[in-house]
Amino acid sequence: MIRYFSEDTAFLYKGKRLTSNWLKQVAEQEGKRIGQIGVIFCSDTYLLGINREYLGHDYYTDIITFDYCEGKLLSGDLFISIDTVRDNAAFYGTTFDNELHRVIVHGLLHLIGYDDHSDADIAAMRAAEDRALALLV
Repeated sequence: MIRYFSEDTAFLYKGKRLTSNWLKQVAEQEGKRIGQIGVIFCSDTYLLGINREYLGHDYYTDIITFDYCEGKLLSGDLFISIDTVRDNAAFYGTTFDNELHRVIVHGLLHLIGYDDHSDADIAAMRAAEDRALALLV
């Protein structure tokens, strides 16, 4: 089950059912199942606090993923900064919704096992994001 929350933001997400069905499809294509996933929309300030407290990083980011997966069952928390998603959409010349979907599926792909530390990892992650986004259209 995927549940959606907001922390330190007035953002209300209206695409819950569509997004949940889409993420389930992405997971199934990767041979995984959706367990308990929390998608928490928050502010830059809130996510910076999490980044400092839990990861020891002192910078803003668009998403932090906490992985609680067991085997093929995907479980975790995806903390997403609505502020940074909005800024990144403008920077990359895309819509807010497209950038938000990319960030959400990025978090799911981390739970699936994708990484983004090396150039090769980043390329594989981006290709997986693009494949997933094509399913949403």
